[in-house]
Amino acid sequence: MAQAARFTFDLDLGERPTPAMAPIRPTVPEDLVAQLVAQAREDAYAEGVAQGEKNATAMAAQTLAAAAGTLATRTGEMVAALDDAMTQSRREAVELAASIGRKLALHLLARHPTVELDALIAECMQSLNGVPHLVIRCHPDIADAIRDVATAHMQTSGFAGRLVVMGDPDQRLSDGRLEWVDGGLVRDIAAISADIDKAISAYLNTPAAANQEETGH
Repeated sequence: MAQAARFTFDLDLGERPTPAMAPIRPTVPEDLVAQLVAQAREDAYAEGVAQGEKNATAMAAQTLAAAAGTLATRTGEMVAALDDAMTQSRREAVELAASIGRKLALHLLARHPTVELDALIAECMQSLNGVPHLVIRCHPDIADAIRDVATAHMQTSGFAGRLVVMGDPDQRLSDGRLEWVDGGLVRDIAAISADIDKAISAYLNTPAAANQEETGH
């Protein structure tokens, strides 16, 4: 009969032998991993560049659109200002020409006060055959000269009626009135000047004048 062994307490039941841990081997080759990482980096870089170009293009388009809008506004303002300047320049040029013309006309009339009435009498007498009389009213200072002018025209025109020349202080120098039985003519420098002013104003206020100025016609 076998003898039972006595139980001793020098055995640590918590300790278990552990097998030696084997080294973990990668399932993917290292060169393939490096290649994939490099490819990923290239793809990320390319995507970043493409996104950057896209953003830059969008910003450039917005900037260009804003600049175009500003340019259009500025251009419209400049064209309007240029039109105003051209209109004002044309108005000043016409007014200056009219002013010079008036001064020259007044100067010539002062030196030759009978010229206008001379032409008016010559034109009038051509159609006064059979008229009994002709009355000419003019400034007293030129009454004698006008009488001589009218008498000379009577001899060449065939007018055989009675001629009356009256000095009228209400008439300006070089102005005058021709009167006969059923008609008359008036030569009034003030009325002529007013008509010229109306014609100038109508020209300046007509769009066609601006178009002609721009096209050079």
